[in-house]
Amino acid sequence: MAADGSQEKVDVLIYGPSKPVIDNGFPANFVLHKFENQRDLSRLAPEIAGRIRGVAVTGLVQADAAMLARFPKTEMVSTFGVGYDHIDFRYAAGHNIIVTNTPDVLTEEVADTALGLLIATVREFIKADRYLRAGHWTTKSFPLSPGSLRDRKVGMVGMGRIGQAIARRLDASLVPVVYHSRNPAKGVTYKHYPNLIEMAKEVDTLIAITPGGPSTAKMINAEVLKALGPRGVFINVARGSVADEEALIAALKDGTIMAAGLDVFANEPEVPDALKAMQNVVLLPHIASASVTTRNAMDQLVVDNLKLWFAGKAPLTPIAETPVKGR
Repeated sequence: MAADGSQEKVDVLIYGPSKPVIDNGFPANFVLHKFENQRDLSRLAPEIAGRIRGVAVTGLVQADAAMLARFPKTEMVSTFGVGYDHIDFRYAAGHNIIVTNTPDVLTEEVADTALGLLIATVREFIKADRYLRAGHWTTKSFPLSPGSLRDRKVGMVGMGRIGQAIARRLDASLVPVVYHSRNPAKGVTYKHYPNLIEMAKEVDTLIAITPGGPSTAKMINAEVLKALGPRGVFINVARGSVADEEALIAALKDGTIMAAGLDVFANEPEVPDALKAMQNVVLLPHIASASVTTRNAMDQLVVDNLKLWFAGKAPLTPIAETPVKGR
């Protein structure tokens, strides 16, 4: 049972990269135990593990069933980011552990990045930057880019908060939008495609902004890319697991699609050399939400969810799979 607002000591595990807002955001009655990775965590003494009641996951470190089972008194896992496929939320739900994430505060930042990545990819801005820096502009103008937003139709793979924010930006750019999701999104007027292949045939640009996890693993596969076609552009600001990376590399090499813009990868921070060698790919190091303002807001939400719970109140952003009880 959570604390009732008294100043009893609450042991909290800070698991993942060190973040000043999280490290310094708890009041004096919280006892913090900081471990950046699984190797470090193995040194945690069993008697301390038995006192842990809250976990702040500060990055994409795995909090699987085996990890969570080490902390039998855990009441809440507060994780950084919208996606929570790195948390075993099924185990959490079965053991009365609330899981919270950090939606909303990053929506507009990620949508900005998605549109910027799309424009940079279609217009070959990174390639043009390298061309200028290499001194080629003094002897020959940079070639016309083969693509433009003006003649494109975008298929969104996912239409949640961020997907809708991206779509609003495309509306402002006069770019037609349709979308694929398991079910139609409430209040959304864009055309819904229940079948991803059928949507890919009707568009020339795919933007993935869907949750990670087993249900979406490798959903952007060779068949989808073939349907997208030789003018196709694929943008991924979701999870690296959403795309079949080997199939994507093959499609980019043989001209099945024209280009890709990627903020996420299958085995981060490792990126295949084949992708890094390509001129028709724009690569970002998973920075869609990575502004100081937005990351600070995300970090603060991690802290606020834990503080509220252990003050006897409901957290702000519990995930649907672990509904709050008794608040």
